[in-house]
Amino acid sequence: MSQVKIEYFGHSCFRITGDKGCVVLDPYEKGSVPGTEMPEGITADAVYCSHNHHDHNAADRITLSGRTAPFERSVITVPHDDQGGKLRGMSDINILKSEDIKIVHFGDIGRDLSDEEAKELEGADIIMIPAGGHFTIDAAQAYRIMKRLSPSLTILMHFRRGNMGYDVIAEIGDIKKVFTETEETGVSEYVYEKGRDSGRVITMKPAV
Repeated sequence: MSQVKIEYFGHSCFRITGDKGCVVLDPYEKGSVPGTEMPEGITADAVYCSHNHHDHNAADRITLSGRTAPFERSVITVPHDDQGGKLRGMSDINILKSEDIKIVHFGDIGRDLSDEEAKELEGADIIMIPAGGHFTIDAAQAYRIMKRLSPSLTILMHFRRGNMGYDVIAEIGDIKKVFTETEETGVSEYVYEKGRDSGRVITMKPAV
């Protein structure tokens, strides 16, 4: 059975490990995200940053192995806001494929998907999607995207929990009023197995 291990380092940063290696998505600079810090010494075969903002672009904090990137990767570039990028520029949706598992990390998407974009993302098994609003889509927009794509596993990111996260973005309790099926797992690692999950929505605890 195909599987990947997902590790969460806070905010929008994840490490995804498959049979052939691992990648890190959206590492953040020290002091850039209130109440949250990435662990030191994170290693990977590749690192992908959705855009050049300090809370998503700290590729230099990841030690690269020198091995070939283990996932087939493609990107969709979308606005970081609802005004075509005029406010915050653009951000990449990273699409990773490993055998028969398709993983989508939405970066700091700032608007709903177009029909063309949704079609390209069809068949996603796992999505990591922001839900905090203000800088990104809010919970209602994220929920519409989730329902449109129907992934097996949705992992919420870019929200606030207590003193962790920007005070202008939504707190997880408010997001759960929209994502009522959310499970707060309290774990920093999750192993996804193809065919096991069906419409599951989770939050993860940042590794320290």
